[in-house]
Amino acid sequence: MGTAAGAGALRLPGLHGYAVEFSPYCPGRVACAAAQYYGMAGCGTLAVLEQNEAGIVLLRSFDWNDGLFDVTWSENNESMLITCSGDGSLQIWDMAKTKGPLQVYKEHTLEAYSVDWSQTRGEQLVVSGSWDQTAKLWDPAVGKSLCTFKGHEAVIYSTIWSPHIPGCFASASGDQTLRIWDVKTPGVKLVIPAHQAEVLSCDWCKYDENLLVTGAVDCSLKGWDLRNIRQPVFVLLGHTYAIRRVKFSPFHATILASCSYDFTVRFWDFSKPNPLLETVEHHTEFACGLDLSLHNRGQVVDCAWDELVKIYTPSCLAVPV
Repeated sequence: MGTAAGAGALRLPGLHGYAVEFSPYCPGRVACAAAQYYGMAGCGTLAVLEQNEAGIVLLRSFDWNDGLFDVTWSENNESMLITCSGDGSLQIWDMAKTKGPLQVYKEHTLEAYSVDWSQTRGEQLVVSGSWDQTAKLWDPAVGKSLCTFKGHEAVIYSTIWSPHIPGCFASASGDQTLRIWDVKTPGVKLVIPAHQAEVLSCDWCKYDENLLVTGAVDCSLKGWDLRNIRQPVFVLLGHTYAIRRVKFSPFHATILASCSYDFTVRFWDFSKPNPLLETVEHHTEFACGLDLSLHNRGQVVDCAWDELVKIYTPSCLAVPV
């Protein structure tokens, strides 16, 4: 098992972590979306953390009256973030303000489970995914959604913008599919029957605009080439419970990370005959949130239902790959 170098941990008492994301502006700064009572009841908290020489410190926290399930940083304002919650709403927060939120967008009729801010230049768009089976497109400067995307036949768990193609996003759903959408057209662009189980997470490769990965309740990760979707280009097995989140490395074209309800975080290189690079076992509850730093090569943040947020460099990423 891997040992995590340069590790730091912060406990969020009474809060169960659902999502974490590194700031695109400030190295070592992290946002965590969390909920009381495992997200089934109670309130939610957005916690902004920073790693320094002393460890991880809490910079700011904001409370919401329902569990927070995902968080995304603004791509044009270093102090702005968006969360989504169990009451179906999105919240815009400003770290410079002591209280919040700046705006609340309430259109989803069930839990809003996913939110992502577009990373392509020239557009400031946000996509959200909900248990109401819809994805919605937002401009943070406009008070209502720009478009609603329908077609999924079950809960949407994940909505992620392409880092390459403006206006293109992917969604993963309990209907067992991965779907690709273009904001310029109302209908779905591509439907991939990805697993014979609920698909909880997806991500785009940072180095290949046609490559995505899905993670599912069947404990498998699958790679998909959008030019030929009849079968996956790779299948990664090893997790023993549902895969909650998957992320491609921003520094290595063939490396990705996944976290699971089996309490582990695993690192993979799908180009190798033995793709599992490392298994990190440092949580005692469901591991739900995961991100890889754009600033510090090999640095990872994760969170779990054990109230802990951890920032570390797994040994497999501490050396050049």
